[in-house]
Amino acid sequence: MTTPIVRSRAALSARIAEWRKEGATIGVVPTMGALHAGHLSLVRAAQAGAERVIVTLFVNPRQFDVPEDYARYPRTEESDAAILAPLGVDALYVPDPEEVYPPGFATTVSMSGLTDVLCGARRPGHFDGVTTVVTKLFRQTGADRAWFGEKDFQQLRVVQRLSADLDLGVEVIGCPTVREDDGLALSSRNVRLSAAARAVAPVLSGELGTMAAALRTGEAGEAVATEARARLLAAGFSDVEYLDLRATDDLRLLDHAGVPSRLFGAAWIDGVRLIDNVPVT
Repeated sequence: MTTPIVRSRAALSARIAEWRKEGATIGVVPTMGALHAGHLSLVRAAQAGAERVIVTLFVNPRQFDVPEDYARYPRTEESDAAILAPLGVDALYVPDPEEVYPPGFATTVSMSGLTDVLCGARRPGHFDGVTTVVTKLFRQTGADRAWFGEKDFQQLRVVQRLSADLDLGVEVIGCPTVREDDGLALSSRNVRLSAAARAVAPVLSGELGTMAAALRTGEAGEAVATEARARLLAAGFSDVEYLDLRATDDLRLLDHAGVPSRLFGAAWIDGVRLIDNVPVT
């Protein structure tokens, strides 16, 4: 079995028109490629929740705040198609940049509030790139439903708000983070870790788990974060951007876990930025 690859909007629209004649619901799993087991879990969830499933593969230049990071991002279309083949997805949409951002493209979709904290505060313009490309991909795929991983929980909340605010009509569904046996959250960036850094990287998820346990007993977020930050730096992380307790609904900063909340962490090791989050209540 091979994965059908579609590269143009016109070809994708023709397929979608046929699926609509069948009365099929259409699901989409947006990705930037370098697929791993976390992506495949989203695809399986999509296949359980929609009759036709499109996986998109587009390394979006507009969401990279550092050009060098965009240049280094892995491009693995051939292996991605092979990984998807056993799952039998209906289309792998791999548009050229001109299909998404044609010459003269001059529009940005921007959001306030949810995008002003956590990664949004550290990566100027990042979420403008995310909201713009997701709007385009939702329109181009004609999706009824879309699946995103909770590993980037802020992105999930942003896309859910985007669909609601702009009446895009796409139900955005979150799926649990998939982890390695040692707790490291799966990420396409993990392949850039050296062997030594890979051995230390799971300390981030471990510290988030330790923090969550302390917060459930009533300890204050700031005090717990200060101790965890020191342990991460001692373990070999070069910088800890944030260790925040935030409300699950609107990502407001909390000091105690008195409402539904999650812990969010971002830290650098071996030149690679790792993010993770865990539920607290």
